Amino acid sequence: MTRRHLTFTCEGATLIGTLDREAASHSTGLLIVSGGNELRSGAWSGQAQLAARIAREGYPVFRYDRRGVGDSEGENQSFRHSGPDIAAALAAFRAAAPHVARIVAFGNCDAAAALMLNAPALPIAALVLANPWTIDGEEAPNAMPASAIRSRYLAKLANPREVWRLLTGGVNLAKLARGLCSAASPTPAPAGLVEEMRTGLAAFSGAATILLASRDRTAQMFSEVWDSADLRIQRIDSASHSFSDEAAREWLHARLIEVLGP
Repeated sequence: MTRRHLTFTCEGATLIGTLDREAASHSTGLLIVSGGNELRSGAWSGQAQLAARIAREGYPVFRYDRRGVGDSEGENQSFRHSGPDIAAALAAFRAAAPHVARIVAFGNCDAAAALMLNAPALPIAALVLANPWTIDGEEAPNAMPASAIRSRYLAKLANPREVWRLLTGGVNLAKLARGLCSAASPTPAPAGLVEEMRTGLAAFSGAATILLASRDRTAQMFSEVWDSADLRIQRIDSASHSFSDEAAREWLHARLIEVLGP
């Protein structure tokens, strides 16, 4: 497996990308779009390791730093304005690996949101969207999602020690009442970013897979405002936002290979 670093341009700025591939490789490739202000290597080099593993299985993998992040020039305008960066990365991927005819794009967190917003205009065959970001901004609210509060209280009720604490006065009843009220609160109607993501995904002609780590806060916020019956959703019982534990890492790898195909 070879790893090649290269440069390409996006609206006048020079961006840095990395291509991993075997000498003989499939005609389907994987584009990794980084979330947040994360470097193309990913948290604890997770994306670099994922790219190398996928490439060793015969699928070329391209990842990059968007404008203003990591090694790339330009102004960081956040995921909301990263459509041109994704388009430029796709063009650079095709130029560096011209035998690639089909590209699958993978993004976690706000990279998933960016792909949903921009996918209709991009030459992408399929999307893998992990723990999509649903907040109009870059900071998560302090309040825990109602679904997470419900899960927490259900887990407590299943624990005999917690039930005993409740029966013997070891629980703050005022705090409990506030928690139950929060858990019973109706889910807010989707608006703004979520509606744009829904519209973008509806206009995308390719296949889409949504991956959720069910105990991750960002995934829980997504579940609060998305159709729970969406058949594109697959879940793993994990709290790892970046799929960093071994079970989640293996699960993510298997899902990507499924979408990349034979």
